[in-house]
Amino acid sequence: MLTAIFGGWAMAEILFHCGVTPFCGWQHIIMGGFLFGAVFMATDPVTAAHTSAGKYVFGLLVGILAIVIRVANHGYPEGMMLAILMMNVFAPLIDYCVVRVTVKKRKKRLMKNRINL
Repeated sequence: MLTAIFGGWAMAEILFHCGVTPFCGWQHIIMGGFLFGAVFMATDPVTAAHTSAGKYVFGLLVGILAIVIRVANHGYPEGMMLAILMMNVFAPLIDYCVVRVTVKKRKKRLMKNRINL
């Protein structure tokens, strides 16, 4: 939840300071269904990422994507549900990448410990 809120806030602040949107970060967070989606929808344990690091990446990307959709597409003013849906498609890829990075780190640590023995 917190990473989705942080990602949305950070993206909204970046777009606000670039002059793309007239609303600052906290205003984007409290508008529409952003908080509802971050608290109740993005935390769905079935379709979200399953690894610990993957959950952080998933939440961050949901927040960023929700604000980008909201600002870029004026015909679709609420982008949270679309952002969650799109990130649910990529959740297995996020988990796969996190597992691969973890395996590489463990192999590297194992090889380092073998050399030291």
